[in-house]
Amino acid sequence: MSNYSRIIAGCMSWGKWGKQFSTQEMIAQMYLTLEAGITTFDHADIYGDYTTEQQFGTAFFESGIERESIQLISKCGIQNEGETRNNKIKHYNYSKEYIIWSVEKSIKDLKTDYLDLLLLHRPSPLMHPDEIAAAISELKEQGKILDFGVSNFTPSQVNLINSKTPISVNQIEFSLSQHTAMHNGTLDQILQQEILPMSWSPLGTYFKEQNEANTRIKKVLDNLTKKYNATEDQVLLAWILKHPSKVSPVIGTTNKTRIENAVKALKIDLELEDWFTMLVEYQGHKIP
Repeated sequence: MSNYSRIIAGCMSWGKWGKQFSTQEMIAQMYLTLEAGITTFDHADIYGDYTTEQQFGTAFFESGIERESIQLISKCGIQNEGETRNNKIKHYNYSKEYIIWSVEKSIKDLKTDYLDLLLLHRPSPLMHPDEIAAAISELKEQGKILDFGVSNFTPSQVNLINSKTPISVNQIEFSLSQHTAMHNGTLDQILQQEILPMSWSPLGTYFKEQNEANTRIKKVLDNLTKKYNATEDQVLLAWILKHPSKVSPVIGTTNKTRIENAVKALKIDLELEDWFTMLVEYQGHKIP
């Protein structure tokens, strides 16, 4: 397995779907991220309507950053409607031919010879484990991917694919405000099978939505930020980092201070009762 950084830089918002960075701004963002100690960059073919990987690749090529010093993740399988592809409806495609074509396109767009990690972006009801295994086997043999995993897969779906080709990673939604992975067997399986969990949207809805749960948790955070001499986002990250599965948060921010704060959150070890206080207050009721 590749040596991913514990905090991972999510690149979804770097291009058309967010910041719309120029090549020079993207290079600056890469260096800023690396200087903070984050070496793993999380992509997907669909980001920016299938354009962000190419923009990142152009910037990476010009940056002078050594390929061996970073890890590149990409995902495939979602066929979106949009300007760049002639799809009549959003669907999933996990045929052997499509997986291989998609990886080869990502490699070309990212200006690299290989992906450190390929993830199947979302499960499809029509996916066949033999078909997927054949594609992954060929890609690994050719050195085009070093590692393979899935994203947003349930335990039964992980078992289905794992029966034919080993899964190293499951990238899931996991945060204080979306913690069903602790209760539906996902994180149990991850621990049991020694799969590496990555978490997208690790801060949950706290900074995005005003609701009763977030109002309750704000009162708790007011106390804990003082106790741990930390920011709200650091305490929220520390909450998921405490899970024994050793979750790697994929952070979407491009803000220098927030990136640095995320890395510093690794040093915060929440006390057991503080961890449960956050859970109970978010839920609005005591644990059983």
